[in-house]
Amino acid sequence: MEKSQKHKYVIKNGRIIDPIQGLDEKTDILIEGEKIKGLGTFSKKDGEIIDVKGLIVCPGFIDMHTHLREPGREDEETIETGTKAAAKGGFTGIAAMPNTEPIIDNSGMVRFVRETAERNGYVDVFPIGAVTKGQKGEELSEMHDMVKAGCKGFSDDGYPIANSRIMRKALEYSKIVDKVIIVHEEDPALCEGGQMNEDFNSTRLGLRGMPAIAESIMISRDAAILDFIGGRLHIAHLSTRESLEVVRASKKKGLPITAEVTPHHFSLDSSCLATFDSNLKMKPPLRTKEDVEALKKGLKEGIIDAIATDHAPHALFEKEMEFGSAPFGIIGLETALGIVCTELLHTGMLSLKEIIEKMSVNPAKILGIGKRSLKKGEEAYITVFDPEKKWTVNVDDFVSKSSNSPYGGWKLKGCAVITIVKGKIVYKEGEFF
Repeated sequence: MEKSQKHKYVIKNGRIIDPIQGLDEKTDILIEGEKIKGLGTFSKKDGEIIDVKGLIVCPGFIDMHTHLREPGREDEETIETGTKAAAKGGFTGIAAMPNTEPIIDNSGMVRFVRETAERNGYVDVFPIGAVTKGQKGEELSEMHDMVKAGCKGFSDDGYPIANSRIMRKALEYSKIVDKVIIVHEEDPALCEGGQMNEDFNSTRLGLRGMPAIAESIMISRDAAILDFIGGRLHIAHLSTRESLEVVRASKKKGLPITAEVTPHHFSLDSSCLATFDSNLKMKPPLRTKEDVEALKKGLKEGIIDAIATDHAPHALFEKEMEFGSAPFGIIGLETALGIVCTELLHTGMLSLKEIIEKMSVNPAKILGIGKRSLKKGEEAYITVFDPEKKWTVNVDDFVSKSSNSPYGGWKLKGCAVITIVKGKIVYKEGEFF
C-alpha cells in the first residue's frame, strides 16, 4: 500500500463494535491521516463526513488464508486482483500462502510478495513462508531469514507435513522466531486418490473418498508434538467433528493451539456433490451434515478461533475438466461475509461481536500483527458493513481473476460497504480507490 496522504474523515452515525474495548454503541469515529483520532460526536468542521447510518463499523477484517497465485499463475490471480477482491469483501489484510510458482521458501520471495503488495495492492498482504524447502517436507526452509524479510508465519498449505521429525523441528524453530506454524492436516496415505469425503455419498457417486480420520489423526499427532516441544500451532480449514474434539481436548490441556474454519465448510456438505460440479471440489473436502452442524457449534463455543476463506483461484479451463481431473479449491474473498451473515448471524448462531472477533481480532492475534481495535491512536483499519443487505451472487461480477465459486445464484444477506486501510478508503459501495 502506498503511504496515505494527510486527510480527515468522520465516520458518522454508525454502530461501532470493538470487542477489544468492549464497545457496542452508536457514535462517530474521527480519522486523521493513518490513525484514529478519537471516538465521540464530530461535525463537518472536524473532517469529511461519511454517513454510515444503519451500518456496522468494526476493526478491519483479516483473511488469514488466501492464495494469490503470484508469482507463477497470474492467469488465475495476481496480488493486485486478489487484494482488490479482498477489499470488496471487507478485508483490510490477507495472509498470502506460499504455494506459488516458485514457492515462497526464501527471503527473496518474501520480499517480492511484500514489495509487490506495497506497490500494487489494495490491502495489506502478510507473506506466509513455506515450512520446508519447495514444500517437499524434507528440509526446513530458512525461517529466520524469511522472518527478517517480513514473513508472518509458516505453512506448507496444500500439503501436510507427513514427516514427524520435520514437524518437531518446525515447532522447535518456530519458538526461536516466534511465529505460528499453520498446518494442512491430512494423512497422505489415507487420502491418496481421494476426490471427496468418504461417506454414503462417495459410495453412491462412485468417487474415491477421503476419510474424516485422515484429518483428525494428523491433528492428534501434531498436538502431541506441540505438547512435547512447545511453539504455536494453527489448524487450517478444520472440517470434521473428530478434529474439533481433538482441538477441544488440546485447548483444555492448555496447549497453544488455534483453528480456523472456512465459510464453505459450514454452509455446504458432501450431498451437494451429486451435481459433479468441480466448483464443489476442495481440500479438505465437504463433509457430512453432522460435521457442518458441529463446526457451527465449535465456532459458538470458541473452540474454532477464526473464519478464513482459503481463497484458491483456478483457471476456467482447469475447473471445466472432468471432476476427477479438476484441481481442488474455490474462491471466497467476495462471498465470505455474505455467507457468514446468512449462515451464522441471521440464524442466531453467532452475534456480531463474535463474528468480528473471528474475522478481525483473533486472526490478528494469531498472526502476531498487532491489535485490531478502534481505540484512539490505533491505525485506522476499518470495515463498514451492512448485515441486512440482500444480494444475489453473480460470478460475472467478481473482481477476482477467477470465478470458481459454488455460490453463483445464491441469495445472501450481508455485505461490505466501505473498507479502510491505514486511514485510506480503498473500497466504497462498488468503487475502488
